Amino acid sequence: MIRKLFSPAHAERGGRDSKRNYEIQRIETFSDGVFAFALTLLIVSLEVPQSFDELLTKMRGFFAFGICFLVLVSIWYNQHLFFRRYGMDDLWTVVINGCLLFIVLFYIYPLKFLFTLFLGNSSIKITRGQVPLLMVIYAAGFIIIYFLFFLLYLRAYKRSKELGLNAVEKFDCKSTVYKEIIMMSVGLCSLLTSLILSDVYASFAGYVYLLISPAIHILYRYRKKLRKNLPAYTHI
Repeated sequence: MIRKLFSPAHAERGGRDSKRNYEIQRIETFSDGVFAFALTLLIVSLEVPQSFDELLTKMRGFFAFGICFLVLVSIWYNQHLFFRRYGMDDLWTVVINGCLLFIVLFYIYPLKFLFTLFLGNSSIKITRGQVPLLMVIYAAGFIIIYFLFFLLYLRAYKRSKELGLNAVEKFDCKSTVYKEIIMMSVGLCSLLTSLILSDVYASFAGYVYLLISPAIHILYRYRKKLRKNLPAYTHI
């Protein structure tokens, strides 16, 4: 249902993309269910706290839950945009999307564990020597997720003619492919940093992810200039 709020009616698109399916597909409905289940897994317990101390203990995990929630929404929105733009439901798209959903579910607990740890929750039990491996696990999941997005957008780009993409849409698809490469590269840099640094400084590998925003800003600023030189079209 949420996807319908973000999906203009097909008639409003001027019929320019009749080769693409803009109806909500079963693959999207299934994906929404998986993301909803993933959010449920973030909650430690659905039971009402039996004491005020227990309530405070649960409230300490609020910010970690909020960050994890934003990460999941970001992944969901990226996946949502792909299907709204290209409406692909071929076998390879289903397989890649299925792998994406699997990784999202598998990494829920490492994700929450990591952010709970860095927000200073004393209930997390981990030794200093285990921190590098934790950072490697997170980086590996991050790289895999954006590698799968890379495969999705690369497949759409290669099928641009079949999908009926115009010059601007094809250009935007290619820009997103480059964006996913940046995401993977940052994840790889973080992974290598966590392996190179000593146990004491391994947590600093998390700061590598701060490179994402400026790197993507530079990419799109450059691509925006190139985009202006593309042939104008009326079906936007």
